[in-house]
Amino acid sequence: MSFIVAIDGPSGTGKGTITELIAKKFNFQYLDTGATYRCVTLKMIKENIKMDETEKIKEMLKNIKIEFDGEKVFLDGEDVSKKIREADVTSMVSQVSHLQEVRTAMVELQRRMSEGKEVILDGRDIGTNVFPNAEVKIYLDASSEERAKRRFKQNKEKGIDIPFEEVKKNIEFRDENDKNAKIGPLKQAEDAIYIDTTNLSIKQVEAKVTKIIKKKKKLVEKIEKAYVMTKETKWKIFRRKFTKGFLGLLYKIVYRPKMNGLENLPKDEGYIICANHMNYLDAAGLILCNKFPIRFIAKADLYRFGILSYLGHLFNIIPVKRDTGDINSVKLCLKALKNKEVLGIFPEGTRKGLEKNAKVKNGAVFLAEKAKVKIIPVGIHGTFKPFTKVTFNYGKPVDVSEFKKEGSDWLDKASTKVMNDIVMLTKKED
Repeated sequence: MSFIVAIDGPSGTGKGTITELIAKKFNFQYLDTGATYRCVTLKMIKENIKMDETEKIKEMLKNIKIEFDGEKVFLDGEDVSKKIREADVTSMVSQVSHLQEVRTAMVELQRRMSEGKEVILDGRDIGTNVFPNAEVKIYLDASSEERAKRRFKQNKEKGIDIPFEEVKKNIEFRDENDKNAKIGPLKQAEDAIYIDTTNLSIKQVEAKVTKIIKKKKKLVEKIEKAYVMTKETKWKIFRRKFTKGFLGLLYKIVYRPKMNGLENLPKDEGYIICANHMNYLDAAGLILCNKFPIRFIAKADLYRFGILSYLGHLFNIIPVKRDTGDINSVKLCLKALKNKEVLGIFPEGTRKGLEKNAKVKNGAVFLAEKAKVKIIPVGIHGTFKPFTKVTFNYGKPVDVSEFKKEGSDWLDKASTKVMNDIVMLTKKED
């Protein structure tokens, strides 16, 4: 299972120490991203490559080999754990890490090293750039004076003799460089948890981070279970029929749904229903008020909550982690379409997406093209106020195979066509 913990913050906040402690506690793989940039810097020093020698840097990056073995760091097979912490590397690493070629190569390396693993990483832009979808994001901070003291002590323990004033000056210089970097600047991710470590011991910081990770792991485990569909037993089928019948009756009494254009639905084949998304009651209407079963695709977070998780498993709702290229979700969708099932997808991606100027998602078109099925646009209109009518207008099937697969934007063009059909159907008179 993939589980990424991203710890960001300025130099000397205890990122490296905390990352190592947490890695041992949870048996995560520790990937010291700062060490990767230090390795590049060391190699540039060894080969006398200047900052402005772009072609030489590119060539060097093609052949560089960086590996980790516990706390040891290897550059081209040599243990450089101590060398990369020495003054000559420290004074250059910030500038090197700002080079676009270096940044791109190291981000690619870090992602490759972390693929499909439980990994903890620290740096300045892990949660904002390298792994923006990390399960846990933490931003550690502390005063520059305190950070200089820590770095000075750390250097002494490693036998590195750099005066305190120089250490502080390097930290402040690096802070300024990192915060104003054009590529991967140091900043707190919007969803990162902020921890000021100035007056905290390592044990106190460790306890805070441990609590955050344990809580998130429990939530992730719940969501991961959603990708394993429960068996279609007689008891499950009975419960689904009873629940659908009971809730469907209530829905019909309260919202008086009217279904138009059902003759447009294909027979004996899988297809995808795409509708506008006004609120959670529109999906409920499509599921509860049709005789045929519809498996909706919903954000994976739905499975975090007890009753919604129960209904999700009961109605075989397929979870998806948004904006992550969720391969497991895609496999479940394609398998369902292959079995001639009906999928429900909201191209807006979120409630009232068009009103929010959200870009239309192309997932439905991608799946339809892969599974060779049609898309049925559905326009829903109504206030969803109790005892008022809600109308579901089913349109003519859209065959995405008719679109020319020329250019990388054909998916977006086809998705826009589907969304335009949906919008027109919302305006159709009853």
